[in-house]
Amino acid sequence: MTRSAPPARSVALEALAAAEQQVAAEPERLREDAAAPEEVARVAAAISAEVRALSTGLAPAAQPLTPSALARRVLALLRGRFLERAARLEQVPSQTELLPILLAMEQVSERMVPAWDQRFADRLSGPDGLELVVEVAHDLRSPLTSILFLAETLLRGRSGPVTTLQERQLGLIYSAAFGLSSVASDVVELVRGRDRLADLEPMPFSISDIFESVRDIVRPIAEEKGLEVRLGFPSRPYRVGHPVALNRVLLNLVTNALKFTDEGMVELSAGEPNGLGVEFAVRDTGRGIPPQAMTLLFEPFRRRQHDREYAFSGSGLGLSICRKFVEAMGSDLQVETELGKGTRFSFVLQLPGAEHAPSIHSLTHHY
Repeated sequence: MTRSAPPARSVALEALAAAEQQVAAEPERLREDAAAPEEVARVAAAISAEVRALSTGLAPAAQPLTPSALARRVLALLRGRFLERAARLEQVPSQTELLPILLAMEQVSERMVPAWDQRFADRLSGPDGLELVVEVAHDLRSPLTSILFLAETLLRGRSGPVTTLQERQLGLIYSAAFGLSSVASDVVELVRGRDRLADLEPMPFSISDIFESVRDIVRPIAEEKGLEVRLGFPSRPYRVGHPVALNRVLLNLVTNALKFTDEGMVELSAGEPNGLGVEFAVRDTGRGIPPQAMTLLFEPFRRRQHDREYAFSGSGLGLSICRKFVEAMGSDLQVETELGKGTRFSFVLQLPGAEHAPSIHSLTHHY
């Protein structure tokens, strides 16, 4: 009695089994991802079993193989070996006969795609989550520092003359890069803790120098919006304190004031009311802060409910960092606001007088 040929589907499944054995016999191709040859054989068997179950309509294993780099490479190698085996069979399966297995392989492949969003969320919520945030912030600051250096070099004409239009555009590039760098610095400072200042020891500095530095950085933004930036200098500019932290606070406050002011001006001033310290204030003629936004104004990582809702920044880091620095310098950040008329942020610092001070550039460019 003559034995009949096996069904085409069985032949295709035999090709799958043979491909599995061939992959298990080639562990050297996967040595970068596999700890041992036995691991390759185990993964190949698990994937083959899942493909076989899906292609024949059976229920897959209760605990499917965990996605990994090794599993993805084994599946790719298994697919290639399967097609090679199928092409060499005496009874070559048709496309219709091969399709269920190939579709099953595609299903397994889709499941093997790493869920990067979940992995990132798991990493953030893990014990080293804060370290990851700091690493990302540092990775952002490195290229931004290069952009700042190149923009400043071009602005100063060291690479050749620039036109008025190019000077304005370079100023905007510098301001934007500086803003991004400040956000990265804010993240690092938030992780470091609330009582840490970049300049740990008080040092002599000039309030006037800080004011002029802030104005120089934000000038392109102000000019682009047609706003005036006013400076109110103190009668005694040379003081002893923490100029790096003070510069960061004032720059953040002025930048934010410009963001929410469409016409009029932003004023940065320092005075000595009643001789009880130096009061720093940033006042604008902007839209003001609505009452519902006041309760969360200083909270980091808050969410805006509406696109046009008032927020210091998308992450809410700006004001949180400002308050942190102000408190670390021994004061409180106060806010007064009126809808449609503007906002005023202020704080008072005890700053002893000094006879002279180094340039602000030597103090603030390292943060």
